[in-house]
Amino acid sequence: MKPVRPNIGGQAVIEGVMMRGPKFTAIAVRKNDEIIIKKEEYHSLSDKYKFLKLPILRGMLSLVEMLIIGIQALSYSAGIAGDEEEKLSSRDIALALLTAVGFAILLFIIIPTAAVKLIGENMRSPFWLNMIEGLVRILIFLAYIFIISSMKDIRRVFEYHGAEHKAVHCYEHDEKLTPENAAKYTTLHPRCGTSFLMVVMVVSILLFSLLGWPGIIMRILSRILLLPLVAGVSYEFIRLAGRSSSPVVNILSKPGIWLQKLTTREPDELQIEVALEALKSVL
Repeated sequence: MKPVRPNIGGQAVIEGVMMRGPKFTAIAVRKNDEIIIKKEEYHSLSDKYKFLKLPILRGMLSLVEMLIIGIQALSYSAGIAGDEEEKLSSRDIALALLTAVGFAILLFIIIPTAAVKLIGENMRSPFWLNMIEGLVRILIFLAYIFIISSMKDIRRVFEYHGAEHKAVHCYEHDEKLTPENAAKYTTLHPRCGTSFLMVVMVVSILLFSLLGWPGIIMRILSRILLLPLVAGVSYEFIRLAGRSSSPVVNILSKPGIWLQKLTTREPDELQIEVALEALKSVL
């Protein structure tokens, strides 16, 4: 029986790719004609506290850990791609994390739930009010993705995002890790963070609809408090989608896959090479 290969995840960074495996993380950044690689041993909190490997809890933990690793990787790659290496302190990481979370809460919780008061002012059905709020949240999310995808610098990052997916596909199909082999694969992947965010939007609609329609303060607080649960459930679905061939799961995964057409671009061979170097390092 063929052994199960460990899942490898990644993230596009400035002129490079970060890959995360079971034991290591690696960042590969191209600077002129050189690929600079930073590899570090990785210890998840779940290695120490085994109960954090349980379904739902592992998704909550993974989201926090990936946010921290992602911020560090972006900072490092920006320094390498620029003139000098930059290293964030623990305080800097905490501040960046809080800023990102605060912006997400404002954009995807406070604004949508406040907007429903204007859109559905005469509506009394809690179910439909929650549906409208969810629709507003999704529209804001799509508009945000569309706007940033038109920026030149972001398009370059999205090319590396496509390179990351091609490299992972090549690994998962057990092919030799070469740019030629990886290039033939799609830039879309079911375990992508973009798909995860789309699933979060849908799961939040279903979960929040069970809470009725209390006052705006209670709505905002309840949605913030339930965010970890939404993330945990969404993580389990993305995990399932990454290994399932079920037609039902494939159909449910389609919206996230379609959205990746905005967040990935076709990379060139040099960008694929960078992604493969990061992948090889974590293996």
